[in-house]
This record gives sequence, C-alpha cells and structure tokens, in this order.
Amino acid sequence: MSFKKKASLALLCILVAGYLLPQDLLMPVQGAAKQDYHPESFWYYPWGSSVTHKGVDIFADKGTPVLSATAGIVLYTGALKKGGNVAFVLGPKWRIHYYAHMAELRSSAFDWAGRGEAIGTVGDTGNASGKAPHLHYSIYTPIPYPWRIDSDRQGWKKMFILNPIPWLQED
Repeated sequence: MSFKKKASLALLCILVAGYLLPQDLLMPVQGAAKQDYHPESFWYYPWGSSVTHKGVDIFADKGTPVLSATAGIVLYTGALKKGGNVAFVLGPKWRIHYYAHMAELRSSAFDWAGRGEAIGTVGDTGNASGKAPHLHYSIYTPIPYPWRIDSDRQGWKKMFILNPIPWLQED
C-alpha cells in the first residue's frame, strides 16, 4: 500500500474514532447546579448585540474554576471582543466547546484538557463587563442539523450550534 493510501486510511480512522467517542459532558462551572442558569436561555431572542443567545450563561462567584466539560485539545485561548477571555476545546464528535467571559485563563493552545480539569475561572470580561460574573458556554458542531433552522432568529447558524442545557440537566 502506498504512503498516500496509508495516510488517507489513518486520517479516516482518526476522523471516525473522534466522531464515535462518547461525549459524556459535565457541568463546566465547579459547584454549579440547575439554579445557576436559566433552562430556556439557549437561542433566546432578543439578546443584545449578539441578536440571539447561542449558549447558556452559568452564574457563579468571580474566580470559581471553569472546568473542561469534556476531554479534548485546547485549540485557542485568548481575548475576543464579545467573549472576553475565551477558550475553545475540541472534544469528542469533533465538537468545539466554547468558554467565554473568563477572568483568568489556565490553559494554552494545544494543551490537553482532561474532563473536569480547570481551564480558567469565572469572570465578567468582554461584553459581560459590568454584569454578574458568569461563564458563557456553547457547543459548535461541524455536522449541520438542517432541521433546526429557525428563519426568524439567525436560523442557518442554529444548524451548527447545539443546546448544552440538556446535557447539563443530566448531572
């Protein structure tokens, strides 16, 4: 078998394995429970300059550890205008877990984040400045879900963003 075929087969195996790994999420804010977030906040409209809220806000004291909801590779940590101090973690099923408004970042790009490992702390950075400290948590997927289109509220984006709340409620 040629090198190109072997490399293609290896890449295919990695892609399939990544998709088949169980997701097994946990609450990304240490000590948080159902009363620390609103169960209907995902895709809430209207939501300030973002138009539609594309995640869940989990409220906690500033400095509370933010935990990786799943094992994965940290793709990026840094500051964004709306998100403030953020981290993107690539987890099972090739889903990207987005953590925003953190006060402190405790991981770096290309670090391995174990499930439950602290990757930052709850804060109020970005467009959360002046608001109660919280973690904004979203899950992005490369596999579109076209039946989730909502034409009134940025529907095409909803195909690529999963509601994390059902997984949080399993804890």
